[in-house]
Amino acid sequence: MVRARPLGSLPGRGAVPRAVVLVEVELLVKGRADLGEVAPEIKASERRTAVAIADLEWRDMDADDYGANEAQDSDFPAVERSRLREMLSLLGLDTYQAHKLSLQDFLQISSDSMKNRAPQAPRDLPWNFLRKLQALSSEARSTTMVLDAPPDARPAEKESQMEEEIIYWDAADDLAADIYSFSELPTPDTPVNPLDLLCALLLSSDSFLQQEIVHKMSLCQFALPLVLPDSENHYHTFLLWALRGVVRTWWAQPPRGVGSLREDSAVLSRAPAVAFVRMEVSSNSKSQLLNAVLGPGHRPRDCFWHRDLNVGTNPREIADGLVEVSWFLPSGREDLDVFPEPVAFLNLRGDIGSHWLQFKLLTEVSSAVFILTDNISKKEYKLLYSMKGSATKYYFILSPYRGKRNANLRFLNRLIPVLRMDHSHVLVKVSSTDGAGFVRRVRAIVAHVARAPCRRLSVEEMAHAARKLGLRVDEDCEECQRARGRAERITRRVKDADAYRRDELRLQGDAWRKAAQVEKELCRAQWAGDPPDKELRQRLLELRAQQLGHEPTGGLQEFISGISGPAPGEKLYFLRWMEWGLARVAPPRPRQPPETILALRPKHCGATESSEPLGVEHFLREMGQFYEAESCLVEAGKLLAAQRRFAHFPGLASELLLKGLPVELIDGSARSTPLRWVSGLLRELHARLERRPRLVVLSALGLPGTGKSTLLNTMFGLRFATGRGRGPRGAFMQLVSVAESFSQDLGCDHILVIDSGGLIGGALASAGERFEQEASLATQLLGLSNVTVVSLAETRDIPPAIVHAFLRLEKTGRVPNCQFVCQNLHDACAPGPRPRERRPLLDPPGEAGRASVHMERPGGSMRTLAGLAFCDPGKQHIWHIPGLWHGVPPMAAVSLAYSEAIFELKRCLLENIRNGLSNPNKNIQQLIELVRRL
Repeated sequence: MVRARPLGSLPGRGAVPRAVVLVEVELLVKGRADLGEVAPEIKASERRTAVAIADLEWRDMDADDYGANEAQDSDFPAVERSRLREMLSLLGLDTYQAHKLSLQDFLQISSDSMKNRAPQAPRDLPWNFLRKLQALSSEARSTTMVLDAPPDARPAEKESQMEEEIIYWDAADDLAADIYSFSELPTPDTPVNPLDLLCALLLSSDSFLQQEIVHKMSLCQFALPLVLPDSENHYHTFLLWALRGVVRTWWAQPPRGVGSLREDSAVLSRAPAVAFVRMEVSSNSKSQLLNAVLGPGHRPRDCFWHRDLNVGTNPREIADGLVEVSWFLPSGREDLDVFPEPVAFLNLRGDIGSHWLQFKLLTEVSSAVFILTDNISKKEYKLLYSMKGSATKYYFILSPYRGKRNANLRFLNRLIPVLRMDHSHVLVKVSSTDGAGFVRRVRAIVAHVARAPCRRLSVEEMAHAARKLGLRVDEDCEECQRARGRAERITRRVKDADAYRRDELRLQGDAWRKAAQVEKELCRAQWAGDPPDKELRQRLLELRAQQLGHEPTGGLQEFISGISGPAPGEKLYFLRWMEWGLARVAPPRPRQPPETILALRPKHCGATESSEPLGVEHFLREMGQFYEAESCLVEAGKLLAAQRRFAHFPGLASELLLKGLPVELIDGSARSTPLRWVSGLLRELHARLERRPRLVVLSALGLPGTGKSTLLNTMFGLRFATGRGRGPRGAFMQLVSVAESFSQDLGCDHILVIDSGGLIGGALASAGERFEQEASLATQLLGLSNVTVVSLAETRDIPPAIVHAFLRLEKTGRVPNCQFVCQNLHDACAPGPRPRERRPLLDPPGEAGRASVHMERPGGSMRTLAGLAFCDPGKQHIWHIPGLWHGVPPMAAVSLAYSEAIFELKRCLLENIRNGLSNPNKNIQQLIELVRRL
């Protein structure tokens, strides 16, 4: 390594003029590009010692530099607590400190769900942010603008208070007053910093809402909170649990061989981390630099909020100390990929001197730390000196025109051997510096660090370092850990999904499929008006008795115990751990090449279905089969009611439905409806919602790969599975609550949202039995629904199974209000939705649709679909929805045009419900009867 000559000194010279020093610094930073070798990892014991020394030096340093003001310093914690309380009160979140905001609060439909207006007061900001985040709007962070009230509209009381303060307050009367306590918090006329809003919301939310907020932020490509500051309670929280639900996809290119798309949890995947921090004052925007480094070419991304974005210049009040994380993820395209592999970027908000614990964490987990500063003083030198022996590489980005030149050079010279730096680790950026060239240089340094041997940590491993430093980890609560242990006792036994289903979920074998087929034949005979077949009924009883001969296995009993626990929170923790554990053991899904990942193309007709991944729904389905078999034998008198052992199962499932978990309505494997199980579940639901039983059913049908599940999730904040191989095969339902203040106006208390598997297209002759199954599924869902969203492919052809279902339901007059959605699957940057058109609905059906008409009504006259639907033509529309992505995945965000179009569709659906539908609103008892009839 080149020996470092002291900066600012030349042989045989005394004081050096300012211009000469600046030239010298420029020459030094443009010199040798060798970044040095990576130092070995320091031991845990040495790390703890370093923390203790840093703490001691920091206290000594405070005493040295600020000993005269010790009394004032001791008042700062109280000031910070007051600042946090004032911010929470300003935003209307102070009432959610004892009882936190929940996921159900987030999902609840209110009158504001139909509005898209700017917030009128600071108390509107949290809800406006949550609504836009639910819709995956890229403008969610821009909701801090509050409409200014004209001066004459201010309350007289407020004006008089202002005058009193101006006239009567005099600092000379109280010299001991802490001037920092008069730092004005945002008022209704002043916007709130977006980071303050985010921190206040997270501090006011429970663990599951925190997780949902972070998940939605990840889809918007916002930087995610990693360490949440809390000055009220004097501890900071590492948000491991909140990040658990984030999944990252990237193009993995091995040194030799063919690349492939990989998908993994953001918490578990390892990547080199690079941290950016500010020391004292910096003329350069740290977040702007990060966005430029992450963005391809000359298109910086707005992952990190910075002061030059709208209302971004408002000072932070409670967000200092926040640590954010964002990832660069390669797409496999050389023209777009800034780095060849995933890299994590960490950003500390605020000065490292005030948040040294967070800074210490970043030095523990990062491969490199970039320090932006104009000045290096004695305090910062002592803090950085405590990093001696650290394996992390340190880089300085200086703006010497504003800095204290001599002090900077003196302390830099001392730090070079301490931090194992050379002159290439010092970068100078002034107003005349070429911005694009500077960004390329920073990228080159990051790429060099990532290529060299360096620490690669997952977020889970970062949490271990946070614990050692004394930070709280949100996942360490007792409920979460008990639920994790219970779930892992199940998931660790799953080695092969098919073998586990065969050995542990025994009621989902041949007897189950045969019983489902017999049930279908009995229902078909009932639909046709034929007398019941005694032989079929006897066969059904034999199959159910065969099922009931099995006992619940250990895995199923453990699952039942997990959802029967007394603590509601522990149930939800358990289910999340189950979902993630089962996802980890599932075989990797086949992935598209990077050039086609943008399009959500429909599957080809007749494509072979992949093996169904094991999920929570299979355990609930096993419970349903035990209940079905037992109920069938009780109905036939083969089993006494007093001998029932599984009668409580529907109650357990209904509690999960109330908590926001999707529950299976139509069996996706056997493609049948377990009538007794679903009826029992709805009866239990009715008992729990007896005071508010009015229900509207909204369903989605269409071709696979056309974005039905994503549309519903975006519209209502739901958790339906998405992606090929993960979407529903049958139908799942999820309950959305309507606020009591809005239920009278809307005309219902709850909305039951049903998501269905894709319906095939193409010629019926090649579809065979599957078409019959899907026509039956479409008939059931359309018959149960008040409103149906039909998702079309680019051709706008109505799936023949839906045409067939319309013809069947024409006899009963039970056709729902339909909204047809045609999503642009190719153009990610399409403009906003075009005017809604009715022309496609007035045309005759396509060839497959005609075949369906003749199949249902041989020799019947051809009619348009609009003529088949018994609903107001004025309420029938086809919606043109822009593409989902803005840019190229995996770094693409959801397009603003898509978000706005989905909000408009949601507003229209709620408006139609409020104005009355052709199908009357149902209560749950009526829904049970419909399930039986259909």
